[in-house]
Amino acid sequence: MSDKNQELADLIWSVADLLRGDYKRSEYGKVILPLTLLRRMDCVMKDTREAVWARAESFAGQNKDAILRATAGRDFYNLSRQTFATIGADPDTEKVEKNLKDFIGGFSSEATEILDHYAFHLQIDRLAKAGLLYLVVQKFAGIDLGLEAVDNHNMGYVFEELIRKFADASNETAGEHFTPREVIELMVELLLAPDSGRLTGAAPVIDVLDPACGTGGMLSAAQDHIKALNPVARVNVFGQELNAESYAICRSDMLLKGQATSNIHFGNSFTQDGHEGEQFEYMLANPPFGVEWKKVEEQVKQEHEGRGYDGRFGAGLPRINDGSFLFLQHMIHKMRPLKKDANGEEIGGSRVAIVFNGSPLFTGGAGSGESEIRQWIIRNNYLEAIIALPDQLFYNTGISTYVWIVTNRKPNNLKDRIILIDARDQWSKMRKSLSNKRKEITEDQRKKICAWYGEAYRLTRSGDGSQHSNPEKVKVFDADNFGYQRITVDRPLKLRFEVSEDSLDALRVAKAVEKELGEGGPEKLAAALEPLLGSRWKTKSEAWIALGAAMDQAGITWPMAKPFDKAMRDAVGVPDSEGETQFVKKGQPEPDPDLRSTENVPLREDIDAYFEREVKKHVEDAWIAESKDPKAKEIVRSRVGYEIPFTRHFYVYQPPRPLEVISTELKALEVEIQRLLGAVTQ
Repeated sequence: MSDKNQELADLIWSVADLLRGDYKRSEYGKVILPLTLLRRMDCVMKDTREAVWARAESFAGQNKDAILRATAGRDFYNLSRQTFATIGADPDTEKVEKNLKDFIGGFSSEATEILDHYAFHLQIDRLAKAGLLYLVVQKFAGIDLGLEAVDNHNMGYVFEELIRKFADASNETAGEHFTPREVIELMVELLLAPDSGRLTGAAPVIDVLDPACGTGGMLSAAQDHIKALNPVARVNVFGQELNAESYAICRSDMLLKGQATSNIHFGNSFTQDGHEGEQFEYMLANPPFGVEWKKVEEQVKQEHEGRGYDGRFGAGLPRINDGSFLFLQHMIHKMRPLKKDANGEEIGGSRVAIVFNGSPLFTGGAGSGESEIRQWIIRNNYLEAIIALPDQLFYNTGISTYVWIVTNRKPNNLKDRIILIDARDQWSKMRKSLSNKRKEITEDQRKKICAWYGEAYRLTRSGDGSQHSNPEKVKVFDADNFGYQRITVDRPLKLRFEVSEDSLDALRVAKAVEKELGEGGPEKLAAALEPLLGSRWKTKSEAWIALGAAMDQAGITWPMAKPFDKAMRDAVGVPDSEGETQFVKKGQPEPDPDLRSTENVPLREDIDAYFEREVKKHVEDAWIAESKDPKAKEIVRSRVGYEIPFTRHFYVYQPPRPLEVISTELKALEVEIQRLLGAVTQ
């Protein structure tokens, strides 16, 4: 940003000096941002204001709003006779408040909607009660924001700087609505890196979407980057935001830049898709981390079950406490289809950059919603790269984050392959922490990460098999490496049988015993078996003979019901690796649920060969369990799952330090402690 723009932004933000004491730092933006918008609109309407007033009085036909917008030469106009010159003409607070509200009420619907989402009327009342309204209005009246002083392009930069200042001041809640600038710039460069050819040429038209756009930072950065590559490119930005204040800020930014504010929608992207049926060439998002989607569960499930892959959520639904994968599916659904032109060249297609925490990499086992979504993304060749970022980059969380690059136009040699980049050590310590944000990615570090990605992309695309210059930080894997077959390994239930106090207590509370023997039956049974306390048997048949004899002696008939038999076995049976194997039926051992385990077999490997080598060799009586697949409705021996164990692939073994070194350090510490103690006692 130029020095002139910075000076203007600092001048506007100096209004905070008036607010200090009556407002918290995190609240300054609630006053400064909407008043900046109002003052800018006041200044740019100067040359057409009277023409609009005259046309409004003389025109009595249909579609008056469109006529007045045409007269104004922009997407908004104001019918109020107030301006910033007249609002504060009288220092009386009541008059200033009345004039300002009259000025705001005169705007066309486009501007009014933005101001309503700022809830600026609350700030007017607050400023008036604090005796600050006149001072603040006069301060803004003295700032020239006319087109001669600052054009739309530079006004956009100034407003972005004000948004940044608001983000810094609001650091305790900023993570929900603001993405650090260096993260945005990295995402944009990674997103656009392979497409320099597509972005140049004779005035290309490029559409960019952010379905969780916050204050619009990603959209602005994407537009700036594309314009830097091709100044004549026409960039249309689209967004949607759920938070009212963030939505108002984003829409203000678009209005001040002279862009179509109608492309920015308010509401939940899952239930009120503001861009339904539309497709986009580029998409970016930083959806909220780990936020549950219970409020929209009914509508999302209806679309998933009713529309399947024709809707947005056909691949699956993640667990209710994290909707990250819903955003990614929403964006993939809006990808443009890949086509070929008359010369056979591929055209169309889309690229997506989205930032996640670590959960979407591995949460959910085979058959879970998350695993099914990962499988769908990877098998459809959508996933191009994942870049691990340093922790402590974001305002409201210190956890590690990952940028996913997703596209439906991967080059042939990159298909069925995925790039992983470990950039967790690419950070510099901030001079001053902002809540949880203690680190930042410098420009040089950002360039290094992009260079790593560019080299991996070129090498993989060329298919020459050359090794990356930094193999410890950049790895390329076959997509199947992330798939596995989960098998359940069972072992037989082995029991010995004994009567103990615990056994009798279990029989006293067993529902099946009470049902078969009636009221008081469990106590009678326990009393009948008390003489057998301490008795042990190796087999069930031996135990049942002894138990049956004790019951006969007490006048209790052994019920033939299976639930009673099971209750008896549960009470007197004790797991024992040397005990008797129990059978469900002849030749079919009963599995021991406490010994059940799972194994993840590599996708390309035969499960029986793996089982013989890795399991059977060590546990001879184990077997692969069969179960019914709820989707396929058939008996299966394994279930396919997908996960991306990022950390495992970049793990570097660090051997423990030699004992001699540790011993030397301990002795040195002992000497130092003795010296310090001596100094204290002197």
